[in-house]
Order: sequence, then C-alpha cells, then structure tokens
Amino acid sequence: MIQTFTVLFSGNYCTKIIKKKLTKLRESMGFQTAHNTKLISQPDLKAKEDSCDGLIPRPLNFTQFTPSGYDSWLVKHPSALSSFDRLMKAAIGKRIVVFLDYDGTLSPIVNDPDRAFMSDEMRAAVSEVATYFPTAIISGRSREKVKDFVKLNNLYYAGSHGMDIMAPSGPIRSSDGNHQCYNNTLDTNGNEVPFQPAKKFLPAIQEILRKLENVIKDIEGAKIENNRFCISVHFRQVHEKDYNKLEEKVKSVLGKNPLFCLTEGKKVMEIRPSIEWNKGNAVEYFLDTLGLSSSSNFLPVYIGDDKTDEDAFKVIKRMGQGYPIIVSSTPRETDALYSLRDPSEVLIFLSRLAKWTKTYYSRRPLNIGN
Repeated sequence: MIQTFTVLFSGNYCTKIIKKKLTKLRESMGFQTAHNTKLISQPDLKAKEDSCDGLIPRPLNFTQFTPSGYDSWLVKHPSALSSFDRLMKAAIGKRIVVFLDYDGTLSPIVNDPDRAFMSDEMRAAVSEVATYFPTAIISGRSREKVKDFVKLNNLYYAGSHGMDIMAPSGPIRSSDGNHQCYNNTLDTNGNEVPFQPAKKFLPAIQEILRKLENVIKDIEGAKIENNRFCISVHFRQVHEKDYNKLEEKVKSVLGKNPLFCLTEGKKVMEIRPSIEWNKGNAVEYFLDTLGLSSSSNFLPVYIGDDKTDEDAFKVIKRMGQGYPIIVSSTPRETDALYSLRDPSEVLIFLSRLAKWTKTYYSRRPLNIGN
C-alpha cells in the first residue's frame, strides 16, 4: 500500500511553479519540449522573468513525482537560476567578467547555420550586461561573422574558438560605473590589430578549404563554413547514410597533416590548427588584458553549450573562483559547476544579472569591485 504524504513546503512548491512557468515560456518562444527532454528549437526567441513572489503554497503529493535523469544531474550541476541569489551574494565585492558562447547559448541551434539569429530581447539583455561588466563573445565562428550576428559594439569578440581576438575600440564601463579604456595592439597607422596566434596557418587553411569544397560538393546537405582560422563542415542536413562518406572525404583532405586536427561538435566537423590554444586560453587572455590575471578580486562567469566550452570551464574551475555554466537540456559530462537548460534560461539569467546589478548599486552607492 502506497502512503500519500501531504506537506506545506513553499520552497519546493516555488521550484515546481518555476519549472511549469519555464515550460510554458519555452513553448511561447518557439521551443517544443520532447519526451526525452531534448528541445526542438525555432529561431524566434522571447522571454521574460517570472517570479513566485506572493504565491500561496498548496499541498504536494509526493507520489506524483519521480526523479528524472536530468533532475539527478541537477544535483551535481544546479540551475544557475535556482541558485541565482546565492551566486550574487558571493559576487558582492568582486569584479565580474562575463563570457558567452553564441550558437546554442545566445541563439537556438538551427538547421541552417547562416540563420542562427539571436532575438532582439537577447541582444538587449547582453547589451545591458555589458554596460555593467566587461563582456566577451567567444565563438567557433569567424570573429566578423559572430559580430555581425550580435550587432553590439560594446563587447569583446573572439572568433575561431579564441584564435582571433579583438577588444572594443571604445571604453568599457566597469562594475562601479567608471569608464576604463583597455589598450589594444596598434599598427604603424594607429589601427587596432587583433590577436591571432594561428595567423601563420592562414595560407594552408585556404588550401584545405579549396580542396574540401571540391570533394564534398556531391554530398547533399553538407555545408562548409569558412571561419577564418578553422573550417567547419556542417552535416545537420546530411542523410545518415552519407555521413561516413562525408567523414572519409574530410579525412582524406586532411590526410596525416600534423599541423591540423579534426574535431567534432554538434552536427559539425571542424578542422583546426594543431596549436595549444582554445577558448580557455582566450579567457586567460581577456583576463590578462583587463589586468585581472594576478588579482583575486574578480569573478568570471562563462556560459556555453559546446564541447569546446569545456576548455573554458576547466580554466575557471582551476582558478577556484567564478561560475562556469553549461547550457544543456540533457545530462552530460561537464566541468561546469552550474547549468541552464536552453537559451530562454540564458536570457532570464542575463536579465536578472543586469537587474540585480542595477538594484544593488542603487541601494548601495559604493565603489564595489575595485
């Protein structure tokens, strides 16, 4: 005989309410929740912050709920939304720096990589966060392409998984409200020069690109993307029966060239220079540029969904300070300490971060984070 326990517990009730509201929110934003918890995303992305303030707790029937694999995973990688107040309490007095991946983090994953647009709401949230904290986009795309998607000038941009870095040309507002300029490398004409540790590989990359375009042109659905310092071969729309053929052709072009390596992400193969440089190194570069590499008074926040973001998670985890946050709707191995389910939750998190900052400094006009 199963006994039914009825309790009044507002904290658990609020959690359930938030989950229900987020489910409705995702559906209204173009996400469909499947039975296996994966999300089928559509380009439209809108969200607003929900709260359970003022709700009256109701009796909960514990026999109605069974723990899922994702809920169990959340025990080890708790939601950054549920943990938000605790995270911000620990951030008081710290210099926050924000790092963001693009695809799957600021925009949904879509079939056509050229149509991975971020919403106006997301753009506004990122822009507002950047008015308070130094903010960088670190993407596998080319720096020019990801900047064209984001369309914001008050950010740092790093393309090709951190192999092409440019800081903003203008001053950045620090968390205490002061403006600070960060020096970039200038050429003889006074123009800013991006940091490109793989620049010497460009001629070889162009040659590989030319060969790839020739050998995979007969594979339906395959799409090559020139990301300047790496080459992406998208196979999201390739028939399953053709995948092995595509992989063989890509490997045949690369051959046994020790200067390049082949990696695989979400429905994409990538050819990258074999150098010890990744998104984790890009994070360290930015922190050094900001004069924070030897400081203990900063707090990096990194949000990303890709395997390549794990390098950044590891760096922040090794620092012993900061919040590496993975974006995933399914359980997976990760070095991230916290999680968000999808871009809709990223939007809520960034909006809450900006709102918290604005509210905190309006109540306490102190120079915090110096």
